[in-house]
Amino acid sequence: MPTILPTPDLTGRVAVVTGASDGIGVEIATQLARAGAELILPVRNAAKGESAANAIRERVAGARVATRPLDLSSLDSVADLTATLRAEGRPVHVLVNNAGVMTPPTRQETADGFELQWGTNHLGHAALTLGLLPVLREGGARVVHQTSIAARSGGIDRAAVTTLEGYDAMAAYRSSKIAVAHFGRELHRRSRASDWGLTSTLAHPGVSPTNLLAAQPGLGRERETGARRVIRFLSRVGVTGTVASAALPAVLAATDPSAVGGEFYGPKRLIGGPPARIPLWPPLSDDAEAARIWDETLQAIGTRFAV
Repeated sequence: MPTILPTPDLTGRVAVVTGASDGIGVEIATQLARAGAELILPVRNAAKGESAANAIRERVAGARVATRPLDLSSLDSVADLTATLRAEGRPVHVLVNNAGVMTPPTRQETADGFELQWGTNHLGHAALTLGLLPVLREGGARVVHQTSIAARSGGIDRAAVTTLEGYDAMAAYRSSKIAVAHFGRELHRRSRASDWGLTSTLAHPGVSPTNLLAAQPGLGRERETGARRVIRFLSRVGVTGTVASAALPAVLAATDPSAVGGEFYGPKRLIGGPPARIPLWPPLSDDAEAARIWDETLQAIGTRFAV
């Protein structure tokens, strides 16, 4: 299975990749650095972020990598970063919204009172994208929204992301990832309608042994899940993808010269395989729902990020 993807020359381009302090994110960032892009890695943990940046520099001679503070579970933090990057006045050419949290064992909330997965995976990235809209437009950017195979069926369960009782972690995760895709598709529709000049695409990584299901005491998970142990074994025997191969759909979505907005990229097989353009899953194809999610998102994140 390939782990390096031929890409166009990105020399002189600026790429922002969230969730790049480990796992799939650092692999996406490394691929973009190999293509010549200058990287900005917004990270919550400064030490992990700098370690990842150093690892990229070791793997890619001459790589230009900078970290910036960002906590996607805090809209204040998102606003601080977007204001800083706008003030610097440099166009952003690639934005990969890759970071995420998955199925904490108990319900948790963001700093703004949203269910953690909904607030981080969806609202935080939506605010980041809209906050960066001026520099994304200036760069004629490609924006990639990382969804999940959890979004291939079902729909948005609004009770799962609002109700305090009877918390269903997977329903909330699925809902957040469907919302990510709806927002991404609606972003492209509005870009085309309003001549914003950016292209918005979707990606999913398949299945690989990332840290989403690893021990994360900060989320209340003291040990890795049984599912991650199974995935790690399946990855070793080639049934699912590796962390490196799981990064490739997002890289393809971010760099493919022939990409058209609203398109979807993933492994050829659902859980692994070479990256390819794939059909949109039914839960992600409802244009009316995408428009509703856009409006609800803007209402949730507030006027700081209004377009």
